Order: sequence, then structure tokens, then C-alpha cells
Amino acid sequence: MLKSWATGWQADCCEKGVRHTGWALNDPITRMFPHLLADWGYAAVALAVVADSFGLPIPGEVMVLLAAVYAGATHHLALPLVIAAAVIGAIAGDNTTYTLARRGGCPLLERHGRLFHLDARRLAIGGYLFRRYGGSVVWLGRLIPVLHIWTAVLAGVNKMPWPRFALANAVGAVVWATALGLIGYAFGKTALHFGALMVGIAVPVAVAIGIIVVLLLRANEQRLYQSALELEQTRRNAA
Repeated sequence: MLKSWATGWQADCCEKGVRHTGWALNDPITRMFPHLLADWGYAAVALAVVADSFGLPIPGEVMVLLAAVYAGATHHLALPLVIAAAVIGAIAGDNTTYTLARRGGCPLLERHGRLFHLDARRLAIGGYLFRRYGGSVVWLGRLIPVLHIWTAVLAGVNKMPWPRFALANAVGAVVWATALGLIGYAFGKTALHFGALMVGIAVPVAVAIGIIVVLLLRANEQRLYQSALELEQTRRNAA
């Protein structure tokens, strides 16, 4: 049932010129999504989102949208289970990325950070920012394609406490998966245009946000470093 529906969907995309809205609806990986859904069901949704969380070129957003569209069109998948699979995949993938970054990224930056213009001063600022604003950064970052990978990496590298990361990430994953699921279920195939647009602009948006953040940090570096020192002194006094 899913494969026959998917064949009709792909033909419809071609007729309406959807292939020109972005690679997300026409690249070889995405064309496999309907067949993966047919063979693996909810597990395909979770695995695609996990792979996306690792930074692999697999648009997890499109898989979630496609599963939700199919759920709304045929009711052969249940929308709550599609959302649950996406949440599980996002949490599993992001927490694994965080763990790898925390265990491997910290020693690497401490030894070779100067190669990336990250000296002890800037590492201290990063730790301070994630201790103070990490929760907001993580859950908001989870909503933005590509950027969610870097928020997990930076949270790990800056030693954000895992319970805070896990909670913020879970909140972001639930909001992200629920929003995509409801959009796909309510708007049907039209939602796939939204998926293509999201993936198409994800990299430029992530780069633009990164540049803005770097410029703001450099402009306020001295003030932030002083705040980091004061916070560290306060923690030592409290201990």
C-alpha cells in the first residue's frame, strides 16, 4: 500500500515541478524513504532521525513529514507513533553526539584548541555560556536543521551537565517532532514542499547564525571572560 502510494506521490511531485524546489524531494537517498517506510515502518523514521543527528546527509525532517503525510492519507501508520519514533530517534542521536563530543572533544580542544583559535580564555567563555544559557541553546537548536548537530557537539565539548542537556534536548525533540508530524498530517503532500524548503535553506541559515554568534562573542569577549572568572570564583567559594 505504501509503495503504491509513494509511486503516485513521486509522479505528482514531477508533474508539479516539486523536483525544482530543492534536492530534498528528488535526491537518491530521499527517493528511498517510501520503500524504507514500507519495509521498516516506525523504525525507519527513528533510524533516519538518528542518522540525521549524527550529521549524515539524510534529511530526517523529510522522513518525519513523509511518514506523517502517509499516516494522514491512508491511516496505515498512526501519527502518535510516528511522532514518538521521531522523538526517540532525535533523543538517541543527539545524546550519542553529546557523549562522543564530551569524551573525545574536550581533550582534543585542550591540547590542540589553538589550531582553531580556541585558547583557554575562549574555552572558559564557552563553558560559562553553556552553564548559563545551555538549556535554551539546546532546545531551540533542536528545532533548526543542521544547527541541532552543532548544539549537541558544543554542549558536550563545553561540559554542559548531562541532566540539563538531556532535559532541554527532550523538550526540543518533542516540540520538533510534534510540529513536523502535525504539519505533515494536516497539510498532506503540500507539507513536503515545506520539507524541501527547510532542508534547502538549512545550511545557509546555520552558517549565518554561526557568523552572527562569532561576531557577538568577539565583540563581548572581555566582558564574557570576566563573567566566567567571577562565576568560577563563586563556585569555588561555595565549595
